[in-house]
Amino acid sequence: MKSSDITENSFGHLVPTVAGQMAFVPDNLPPQLQWSSDLVAVLSDADRAIGRLHGIGLNLPNPNLLITPFVRREAEMSSRIEGTQASIEQLYLFEMEDRTIESKVPDVREVANYVRALEYGLKRGSELPVCLRMLRELHEILLKDVRGEQKAPGQFRRVQNWIGTGRCPIEQAGYIPPPPEQMITALDAFEKFINSPLNSVPVLVWLALVHYQFEAIHPFLDGNGRIGRLLITLLICIKEVLDKPLLYLSAYFERNRREYYERLLQVSTHGRWTEWIFFFLRGVIEQSKDAFERARQLMGLQQEYHKIVHGAKRSVLQIRLVDLLIERPVVTTVFVGKYFDVTYATAKNNISKLVKIGILKQATGARRNRVYIAEEVLKIITKSSFND
Repeated sequence: MKSSDITENSFGHLVPTVAGQMAFVPDNLPPQLQWSSDLVAVLSDADRAIGRLHGIGLNLPNPNLLITPFVRREAEMSSRIEGTQASIEQLYLFEMEDRTIESKVPDVREVANYVRALEYGLKRGSELPVCLRMLRELHEILLKDVRGEQKAPGQFRRVQNWIGTGRCPIEQAGYIPPPPEQMITALDAFEKFINSPLNSVPVLVWLALVHYQFEAIHPFLDGNGRIGRLLITLLICIKEVLDKPLLYLSAYFERNRREYYERLLQVSTHGRWTEWIFFFLRGVIEQSKDAFERARQLMGLQQEYHKIVHGAKRSVLQIRLVDLLIERPVVTTVFVGKYFDVTYATAKNNISKLVKIGILKQATGARRNRVYIAEEVLKIITKSSFND
């Protein structure tokens, strides 16, 4: 960044790095916000949209029905923003301990690590406040045994990093976050802000502030974007906006990637908080509506499958298998046998019956290690958006 990038309204200031470039140090939260009628209106719409999603979550007899596929969709979308390519189908296969998929799709472990980190964070959030220690723990899980494992997993950076196109040198960086010493000071203030009372700041606006600040500090050598997006989901649940992790913004950020980065940068350079918060709340609205419709269709499909199986006078195991397919629409005979603790023959027999009535379809023509897919379920999970 250059001095000319900074205005009198910038949310922070420039300091020289060891090498002589100018790095940006954000001011401490909270900023002074300007509440326009448009911003109040979009906040009201966001509250209504997320409240509707909260309602559907309360009525779930089995929370995993939606949590399992939604978490994996988020993992895929958040990782895709960083250039990682692995489908949800490939992720499900990897999680079934089909390690052959990793040799074909190396990125799949990175996506699986995101799932592990998010699930760990949701559990950890019930044990201690969101703090710098937790962020380091999440980061260590995220980078375990993947391309970023050489970039100090679980440790805040001790050297300067920067953001730019490809592998550009620091001189061509679009943004240089605080040097390590100022970064530590900023992180301390960040931790205090997260754990302080909200006072008069609405929680959804508070989330927008937190996300900006984490990305501006950029405390890790790698994985900052994924940790920052993961943090949104954790805080939504910890602050009891939702009691189940059903809302994810990565798909929205991916669809509007250029605007996402521009809005963040303009907070730093011009202090344009209103525009960033408006953008963030628009994402909450879109993704709440998307998640509600996705959930509604998955539950509707589950009921439809129940009727088909009941009508055919199938076994109790097949009903349970149908429920499993809503969570995990990609299965193998070995996985089903282990999951329900039944013999291979029993698992194979029940899968075959679901193939005959059209709920499952064999993915390949292999004679061994066959993969079966509930295509209608997978289509609902992977559809790009339900807002079109």
